[in-house]
Amino acid sequence: MKTALVIGSTGLIGKNVVDFLLADNYFDQVIALVRKPSQKLNNKLKEIVVDFDHINEYADELKADVLFCCLGTTIKTAGSQEQFKKVDYQYPVEIATICKQNGTQHMLIVTALGADENSSIFYNKVKGETETALKALQFNQLDILQPSLLIGDRTEFRLGENIAQKVMPLFDGLLFGSLKKYKSIKGSQVAKAMVAIAKQNTQGIHYHLSDELQGY
Repeated sequence: MKTALVIGSTGLIGKNVVDFLLADNYFDQVIALVRKPSQKLNNKLKEIVVDFDHINEYADELKADVLFCCLGTTIKTAGSQEQFKKVDYQYPVEIATICKQNGTQHMLIVTALGADENSSIFYNKVKGETETALKALQFNQLDILQPSLLIGDRTEFRLGENIAQKVMPLFDGLLFGSLKKYKSIKGSQVAKAMVAIAKQNTQGIHYHLSDELQGY
């Protein structure tokens, strides 16, 4: 029996990951950590309502074969750099640590193109620090997805991204070779690739950029 655990299950990528997992016979159960119950009804789906600030209280329930992390926000939405780092660094690392202790050996996470712990850009720096912390946990397999600009309808309004979503696709056709990784990509396509990668039995740390993710 294969169990998948998803954090960030209501976002642009996460909601699609859950749908793909529920439709895939490879996984027998899908656990989603949520702040409040959704209206999604499926016998394979188990939602656990949690307080992410006290995630250790739910440690006994965080058990899965594969951990999917699609959690992410913006500094504007979070309200401050401190709150942003809590969502994009603290929550994923804490949950990953618990899952690893509970026997999970495969994790997949969506970060961002340009993630680098040494970056002068705060957003990219935090994403890079998250990657470094997860690598230190030594999962048998860690897949890090670094998509470019995401296309799709979000539950939260992001003005800058909304404008970029309209403009960037106009230039995608001009990006070739090493520049293909900068092409915009649909959130649903990232989710589709994420689930496909989750079924690959490889070991070690693997990075997946937008141009690769487009191929699934």
